[in-house]
Amino acid sequence: MTYLGTQPNDVKKNTGLYTPSEILQLTKEGSWGGSLELIAEQNHSSDVADIDFTSINQNKYDVHLLLIKNLSAGASSQSTGIQLYESGVLETANVYQFANNYNNLGGGSGEVKSTGYKHIRLFNTSSQAINSINSYIYFYNLGNSSKYSFTTMQHFMEAASGTFYSYFGGGVLPQASEVDGIRIDSGGTNNYTAFETKLFGVKQIWVT
Repeated sequence: MTYLGTQPNDVKKNTGLYTPSEILQLTKEGSWGGSLELIAEQNHSSDVADIDFTSINQNKYDVHLLLIKNLSAGASSQSTGIQLYESGVLETANVYQFANNYNNLGGGSGEVKSTGYKHIRLFNTSSQAINSINSYIYFYNLGNSSKYSFTTMQHFMEAASGTFYSYFGGGVLPQASEVDGIRIDSGGTNNYTAFETKLFGVKQIWVT
């Protein structure tokens, strides 16, 4: 990218002032503004078994961010988690690994982990309905066929019992593959009754 400061050979003297035409140029190049670019969003207020994002621009971004807002679900003993599509094929085998810590306002805490599960677990409903979940999940290396795909995440859940839980942790699909889709898996029997979701790509800005 062409340097647009007032002193291109001396960064310390750069005043950081840009003309409207320079801002327009940087915007067209994708180098101006926020670092998040919206890829897709899904909002529902009726029963949905799973939430799929199948166009994620994995070749453009090496980091993705998924936001979940006001997700509610019916009662079930099944856990909810992330499954990934590899070249259009959903990986459903017990190959995912994850570790999560949780706390609740009643004083309970603990860890849930696995080295071979059907998805990267986000949370477990413990046989009760969910009033609301708000969450953010980062994904790394999805489009790189020579690397594993990783996640880090944090959630806050209100269960139907009135108990509040916080979760944080991460997981990995330990297979070097190109991931081109993301599923928020309901666990088979725990339909989502409402949710708002947005998937972003994290823009890389290189200064040369």
